[in-house]
Amino acid sequence: MLRYSNKNFHGVYQTYPRLFMWNNENTTSPDEQNFGALSLIYTLIEYVPYTDMMFGTNQSASHDGSQKRYALTQCSRDINSSDCSSCLGILRDDVTQCCQAKRGWRIFAPSCSIRYEESQFYQLSSTPVPVPSPQVPEPVPGGNGGNNTTMIVIATVVSSLAVAVALLLFWYFSCWKGARRTEERSQEILLRENSNRSYLNEGELPITGYDNGEQMHNFNLTTIRLATNNFSDENKLGEGGFGPVYKGILPAGEEIAVKRLSMVSKQGLEEFRNEVMVIAKLQHKNLVRLLGYCLEGDEKLLVYEYLANTSLDAFLFDPEKSRELDWPKRANIISGTARGLQYLHEDSRLKIVHRDMKASNILLDDQMHPKISDFGTARIFGGNQLEANTNKVVGTFGYMAPEYALEGIISTKSDVYSFGILLLEIITGKKNRGFYSQYQAQSLLLHAWQLWNEGTGKELIDRNIIDSCPVSEALRWIHIALLCVQDDPARRPTMSLVVLMLGSNAVNLPQPSAGPKSLVKFTSILSRQSSASLSGSSFLASDQSTASVLLGS
Repeated sequence: MLRYSNKNFHGVYQTYPRLFMWNNENTTSPDEQNFGALSLIYTLIEYVPYTDMMFGTNQSASHDGSQKRYALTQCSRDINSSDCSSCLGILRDDVTQCCQAKRGWRIFAPSCSIRYEESQFYQLSSTPVPVPSPQVPEPVPGGNGGNNTTMIVIATVVSSLAVAVALLLFWYFSCWKGARRTEERSQEILLRENSNRSYLNEGELPITGYDNGEQMHNFNLTTIRLATNNFSDENKLGEGGFGPVYKGILPAGEEIAVKRLSMVSKQGLEEFRNEVMVIAKLQHKNLVRLLGYCLEGDEKLLVYEYLANTSLDAFLFDPEKSRELDWPKRANIISGTARGLQYLHEDSRLKIVHRDMKASNILLDDQMHPKISDFGTARIFGGNQLEANTNKVVGTFGYMAPEYALEGIISTKSDVYSFGILLLEIITGKKNRGFYSQYQAQSLLLHAWQLWNEGTGKELIDRNIIDSCPVSEALRWIHIALLCVQDDPARRPTMSLVVLMLGSNAVNLPQPSAGPKSLVKFTSILSRQSSASLSGSSFLASDQSTASVLLGS
């Protein structure tokens, strides 16, 4: 394969544009799924991404040996195993839309390809060179007929077992499938899972347990409708990019929160995929707990534990409710959120960058303990992966790290930056408005840098807590926040170090680097944008060129 571009594509997996080719002849049952073909492809996708060559072939035969099947999958070796698995998964799902009824087909994408035929098209070697279909060998004159018969029996038994195993594998990975979307999928999937299955189709859920062995529950739609009073407005808790959220009460009396995928939200569909893929494999006291899901008809629902005090922003930025947040509560929220992020970055089975850490995504239970929520834009990294370039910048203005917003460079230090902004907001009780309001001259962050350099950091502390909080501790935590929001990601602490610094005064804090020069440029650029398009909204650029134009980089 040869590829040329005026943009650097090395290490970036791409599935669009795609090329489809197929045999003009249909199978004997064109209206039915070709289980034999799909079982071969599923088996290959399971192991090919984790081979050195990211290439593999597979073959099988019908139980009577009358029909043979051959398949090949391959990824370009500049991408990692997780991206290879995602790429092949996307192509696999296109089979049902273009080529299901055909006797042979190929699907090509910039980073991977899949091919299936009913005649052998590759050599039995490491080099996938197309060759003519092999002829059936003639019996050797004078040969041992008994031995030949024995070999035929053994080959038939082995082939039958292989087909049976392949069909069982196909059933295992297909039994949870729901309705499929018929339109062409050309969007980049925001999340790649660093495990066997990394792409979640519409209507398909990885039914896997939490870290502690619990299983997700498949809720009946009737049960959810009864619990939420048929999604009544009285039960509506709020609405986000995913769709509306409703409070519900199960027959046993358990309170739940139900996220309902909006029928018109494409962003919500991505969030649905990603949130299930991430949260189903995690369990931590500072992460919101997913109880189960419901997929019936056009409904796609996620069922969470209900948290009585909704989100942090509902308290922090409300003039009346903010008085309920005394220093012990704020300190608990800060420490719990930091521990939750540490778990995502370093202690969970997966290495996860949240990408949208903000006050509205911190939920509070009845004891005001924080739980990180909304993993719709989260991204999973490989075990040794430090950073990645993304062609889709997602998140919320005011919380984005400058290298991420301006250059598309994402890492765990992106979350550290967002946490630093959140920490400043919790201590000051003020929003970091400067990124998206043309009426405010500077952001909270710039204001904090100015006061810190002037030695008047005490002025940042919320008036509601200034008389009751330990000022020295609040100033120390402002210092930590400024370390988290330094321009250079390498100078920002890890979340494990942040947790340590928050918990112990014995840890000496280095001086933060000079004020955020890139932030000044970023703020100046955004202040010229239309307030109607930026005010209080999350940012989702369809590609990096769009982001570059918007941000002026």
